[in-house]
Amino acid sequence: MATAFEEVLDIRGQGLPSGTQVEINGSDPVFSAPFRIGETAAAVHAGVGVAVSDIWCLKTGQSQHVSVDVRSAAATMCSVSYLQRQGANGEYERPANAQLAEALRITEPWLTRDGRWFLPHFTLPNLKERVLGVLGCEPTPEAVENAVAQWDALDLEEAIAEARGCGALVRSCEEWLEHPHGQFLADKPIVEIGKIGDSAPEPFPDGTRPLSGIRVLDLTRILAGPTAARTLAEHGADVLMVTADHLPQITECVMDTCHGKRSCYLDLERAEEAAQLRKLVLGADVFSEGYRTGTLARRGFGPEELAELRPGIIYVSISCFGADGPLSHRAGWEQIAQCVTGICMDYSPDRPRIMYVTACDYMTGYLGAYGVLLALARRAQEGGSYHVNVSLCQSGMFLDRQGRTDFIKSDANIVDAVSGAELDSLRIETETGYGNLRHLGPVLKMSETQPHWSRPTPLLGADRPAWINAA
Repeated sequence: MATAFEEVLDIRGQGLPSGTQVEINGSDPVFSAPFRIGETAAAVHAGVGVAVSDIWCLKTGQSQHVSVDVRSAAATMCSVSYLQRQGANGEYERPANAQLAEALRITEPWLTRDGRWFLPHFTLPNLKERVLGVLGCEPTPEAVENAVAQWDALDLEEAIAEARGCGALVRSCEEWLEHPHGQFLADKPIVEIGKIGDSAPEPFPDGTRPLSGIRVLDLTRILAGPTAARTLAEHGADVLMVTADHLPQITECVMDTCHGKRSCYLDLERAEEAAQLRKLVLGADVFSEGYRTGTLARRGFGPEELAELRPGIIYVSISCFGADGPLSHRAGWEQIAQCVTGICMDYSPDRPRIMYVTACDYMTGYLGAYGVLLALARRAQEGGSYHVNVSLCQSGMFLDRQGRTDFIKSDANIVDAVSGAELDSLRIETETGYGNLRHLGPVLKMSETQPHWSRPTPLLGADRPAWINAA
């Protein structure tokens, strides 16, 4: 069976780099969990490094040495947990969010009438309203537990999907691999890159960084998608995050995943603002979205439409279940991916629980950035528009394939996994519109172009919907 790094590099299609080019140090366990989280994350980071080195070689003829530490890579799988904001007293503390904490108390697996476990998802207000509409109860643990117990699990899963809510039956890994959608994903690579249009080759712009002059539109929210765009910003891309003031956000996630970006508001329900987005697409290299399958296509922003509008575009779709297959129309988040792919059950066999490391989300983000880097290199050499697809469920299945590791069972807080001087060495401090933040810096080490962010996390909507240095 291929190692995690071999599976990542297989997407690149050029074999493994020389033995001295890539260095991965350390091993699992890092967290109190049975999965090889650190080693798998390190393999993905190293893949990103190889793809960046390929681009640098195209620009300068010089490759780079790539290195990553397993414990540092593991920390990036839950970086929001290491985020701190400076308070009025000058001390740094984790941002408090009572509303989110309350939602997470009920976003847990509950026992159903037929003896299965089911997780209803309540994190965002719109999803919470839809799920409560199906359950017909108050948003308290006791009420949700009693309401779920009145349903058979598969019936509840279908009812919530029909209401465009979010929830999932807890399945074992074996059960998922027998499910039609699990079988569908098992036959696909962890990153799909498909050519969707012809165009002339586009060499990389001049500049001192690998992605200097590359423009990215980021239409994603909450961890996976924003992490992909943040990773591109680490290597010099101009990333413009596009959202609207009515779309729900989680402030801690914004502060964690938006380093290096700019942010503007465009409401796609308004014709004139949708037209502004189309104008931005004309000058973009990458368009990253995390909407339900088909949502943007109905508004004229699907991959084929944008490949026609802007030949050479790299279109990225980031989802829970993937772009196609029997469950592709369903919404999903970290908790849903853990439930359906078997992670939740393997993490806590006696009473299924959500693993505290948000590995599906962050892994998917880094894999999405990796796919973009490969597609940009391909465009530079042979031209074309490309559609990159990554999903939380694929990332969960990828993690599961790496096997298990021995670990010390602990109820310790997540930030204790990487702590003290080790954590201090990974954090950086930046001044932002949200105040002074202390957060993880890039963990990938590159010999010639060390990753970094050239601007701090922006306030949402703080920038104009325009490209820097646009004519």
